[in-house]
Amino acid sequence: MKKVTVIGAGSWGTALAVLLGGNGHRVTLWGREEDGVEETARTRVNARYLPGVIIPDEIDVTSDLDYALSGTEILVLSVPSQALRSVLRRIENRVGSDAVIVNTAKGLEIGTQLRMSQVVRDVWGPDTEKRFAVLSGPSHAEEVGRRIPTAVVAASSHPPVARLVQDVFMSRCFRVYTSDDVIGVEMGGSLKNIIALATGISEGLGFGDNTKAALLTRGLAEIIRMGVKVGARAQTFSGLSGLGDLVVTCNSRHSRNNRAGFLIGQGHKREQVVEMIGMVVEGISTTQAAFEMSCEMGLEMPITSIVYQVLFEGQPPGPAVWKLMERDKKQETLP
Repeated sequence: MKKVTVIGAGSWGTALAVLLGGNGHRVTLWGREEDGVEETARTRVNARYLPGVIIPDEIDVTSDLDYALSGTEILVLSVPSQALRSVLRRIENRVGSDAVIVNTAKGLEIGTQLRMSQVVRDVWGPDTEKRFAVLSGPSHAEEVGRRIPTAVVAASSHPPVARLVQDVFMSRCFRVYTSDDVIGVEMGGSLKNIIALATGISEGLGFGDNTKAALLTRGLAEIIRMGVKVGARAQTFSGLSGLGDLVVTCNSRHSRNNRAGFLIGQGHKREQVVEMIGMVVEGISTTQAAFEMSCEMGLEMPITSIVYQVLFEGQPPGPAVWKLMERDKKQETLP
């Protein structure tokens, strides 16, 4: 049994707290007062972010950081990617130097273009690498919280840490594989949200399954192209954190990114969509960061570029899709 602290009482943090509590660990779920954590503690339901899932009494729910982090052995970071740096700075002196760090955010930091493991290293130093893991894969909180069978991957450059995370999180309904390709797992989890926006836009425009299949397939090629360029292994993207996460995010009714894309395809602006979704849409910030990366690296990322133009440059969604279709003839080359 481990003392586990989950930082971030959104849908995913809440679902993981419920999962870990069910595995017999001593779990504390920390959230901000402004996000309704006091009501969650009182009612034992996170009505705002994960309605219908009961939080067992054994799980502490609090807005007190000192209390939440006291004696923690495993720190689960479940905050939006653009908030991670500020959260790390806030909790830095409250976390023991031997605590295992498990990040679950999927994104790239705007401005720095860093992956989340790199943000942790940048804020807390290089020693964090030997105790850091990323947990990723096709895993909607709405299903994990209801114990629907799910499989994910825990990646760490230090294999004993990946195995520890596997042991802590794995249950009858939550299967965890291990990997040492942190870059690949992080890039797959981040970039798939861009493709989910694209498939959502396609659906919002009224296009069909053929269009979605094309976006999924060529989107995966883009993900692999950029991932390998920054040091990932190509085969990682055939796994849970690559193809698996891409398929579920582009097809599920639970996907915020796909839903956001659908609304954009129907004519809503980016700012309106964020307000309508009511939760963070990671693909929007990741699109900006990935587009900037591709320009700096001279990397061809046509779907990412088009989604960027729609989100940030006012390109109408309909003509944007036809711009993709009317590109120069090419031979299909697979990464």
